[in-house]
Amino acid sequence: MSHVWNRLPGIAALLVLIAGLFYAGGAFAQDAAAPAPALLAHQAALELNGADTAWLATSSALVLLMTLPGLALFYGGMVRRKNVIATITQSVGVFAVVTVLWCAIGYTLAFGVNPDPALQPYIGGFEALFLNGIGLESANALLPGIPEFVFLTFQMTFAIITPALVTGAFAERMKYSALLLFTALWTVLIYAPIAHWVWGGGFLGSAGVLDFAGGAVVHVNSGVAGLVCAIFLGRRKGYGTEPITPHNPVLTMIGASLLLVGWIGFNAGSAGAANGLMGVALINTILAAAAAALTWKLVEVIEKRKASLIGMLSGIVAGLVAITPAAGFVDPKGAFIIGAIAGPVCYISSVWIKKLLRYDDSLDAFGIHGAGGLLGALLTGVFASTAINSLSEGANIPTQAIGLAWTIAYSAVGTLIILIICKFTVGLRVSAAAEEEGLDTTLHGESLDH
Repeated sequence: MSHVWNRLPGIAALLVLIAGLFYAGGAFAQDAAAPAPALLAHQAALELNGADTAWLATSSALVLLMTLPGLALFYGGMVRRKNVIATITQSVGVFAVVTVLWCAIGYTLAFGVNPDPALQPYIGGFEALFLNGIGLESANALLPGIPEFVFLTFQMTFAIITPALVTGAFAERMKYSALLLFTALWTVLIYAPIAHWVWGGGFLGSAGVLDFAGGAVVHVNSGVAGLVCAIFLGRRKGYGTEPITPHNPVLTMIGASLLLVGWIGFNAGSAGAANGLMGVALINTILAAAAAALTWKLVEVIEKRKASLIGMLSGIVAGLVAITPAAGFVDPKGAFIIGAIAGPVCYISSVWIKKLLRYDDSLDAFGIHGAGGLLGALLTGVFASTAINSLSEGANIPTQAIGLAWTIAYSAVGTLIILIICKFTVGLRVSAAAEEEGLDTTLHGESLDH
């Protein structure tokens, strides 16, 4: 019975959370029956644009596809056979935790307005806690032609995939309970504030930092967090002394293909409308991915004399990451150059630098997303064109670098603090015996052999 008693605090916390959500949901239902409330500070009256709404709803589905099943299969194919179910289950757990927390508090912190003007540059308010005050006729003032429920769902899919990307750094060695707690704390304390800084009316966006679809908010943020996690948890058992090879590159191919398709919603959806800007973001996304796949492959063949499937797939993702901050600011020529540079840069980061510094970033969360995001954000300051987007005026590398510095510092320090909290509450790493046997059976009681 001791294991039951040990779990009681966690069970109690879960029950308190569920009770709180039911209470908030009941309050919301009662409000819905009352006369329509006044608009919240971040809202505008809905002026429905059917085409834009349909495109953003479609994009939401595409971005959700990136996590489930895209990233889940992409990561699942690259781990050892004994850990594939555990790795895929991490993406499923992230989806569940972030969805609930985004509706409860994440959205209002990222896109709400703080009643204290001194705090507004740094964090939103609590006015839309558990979606309170959001109705059928409300829109976020950022996109008044789209129902707010659609807008917040689109943004939720970004919040979901960001911590899911982090899991690639510590694959095959973190407790599942730690993963869930880490995701909950990281979403509220790290992702939501940084999203507010850049997209929600915060100080970085006001300072002219350009991030069309998440170079800093999603990729640099997750990449840096992943690097901190990899170093803090330490290397996997046998890393560097015995072969640790992908168990099924075909699964990774399927996952990468879903990521490529879903990324259309990620970048082209960030135009917020079915218009010309959406069109250029669409072609830029695909072009940069293709260019990076070729240049990654070129470097790999020069070094290893062989062309691996996972190498080319990694190149595709590197190009997608790098073009993300620039997709709606550059023309296709700029997109091609960004993608072509991203291939070798991410290869060097994922292969050479990781070997040199001997950290175990299991699935290259930092090597691809951190390095690619940094590169793309900086090159946005070089190739941004006013012919594509009027917001590109004044784009420059120093401003982009300031945004990246804030993101890196906050993500790194915040992630470290959250890891320490997890370590001294639920614990972080599985036992050596569990790691040796495999997380599929030890954590989930399932395996590909049963």
